[in-house]
Amino acid sequence: MKEIDIKQLTEKEIEQMGIKNWPVWTKEPSVFDWEYDMTEQCYILEGEFEVKTAQNTYHIKAGDFVTFPKGLKCTWHIIKPVRKHYNFI
Repeated sequence: MKEIDIKQLTEKEIEQMGIKNWPVWTKEPSVFDWEYDMTEQCYILEGEFEVKTAQNTYHIKAGDFVTFPKGLKCTWHIIKPVRKHYNFI
């Protein structure tokens, strides 16, 4: 299975994708298991967290654009409160 993809976007890419119009999700520091039933794209506005998969641990922070593939099973560990724009595809 494809793993998590993390990249940086330019302001132009953010604008072209319409990310600022996507819904916002927030979560306080916590640890929880999650499974993706759809592919999720998200742009991290605030916060810091780790996502542990069977293969790796990913450190994700404000400014990252992240794609979580459908079918991924993981554990989130939110270190600093998270605010993100998200979109399911």
